[in-house]
Amino acid sequence: MSDSIEVQDEGRAVAFSFDEMLRYSGPGSPGGVALGFKLLERALPLLDGGRPVERREVSVSTAFRGPGARDACELVTRALTDGRYLIDMDLERPERGPTLQSFSFRVSCRATMVSLILREGNVTDEFVAMASASDRTPEEDVRFAAMKQEVADLLMSRPATEAFEVE
Repeated sequence: MSDSIEVQDEGRAVAFSFDEMLRYSGPGSPGGVALGFKLLERALPLLDGGRPVERREVSVSTAFRGPGARDACELVTRALTDGRYLIDMDLERPERGPTLQSFSFRVSCRATMVSLILREGNVTDEFVAMASASDRTPEEDVRFAAMKQEVADLLMSRPATEAFEVE
């Protein structure tokens, strides 16, 4: 497990910690930020021969629409700003069931692309149902906030290989 995600910015090493990602994203999606951190921790070493990639050469496509993962990827790669972060519902995997179907990602740099899916056991059915609910009660909002932190704590306690499977 790493403490930060390292990339190159015009040939200079730049590293971003999980805490920096949280500050960038704000307090609303700690689980999503952890998801983005673990995604990048798993994917980036598989690109460009394991060397730190040039941040503005990384593209991310996903069926996952959560803001925390998007923000983590944006901070590290500037992919959203530059139009290289795409929501692609064709990446959805219905055969994985409603809990895991949208947790599918493609990360690329130059001519190399890696496909990753979130492993089972990192999010629950209840978490996904709460995330998609538009009519949560105040009590459910409190519970959902706690669940988001639980997901963040779980993901950050695991190696990226236990969070994401490479396809």
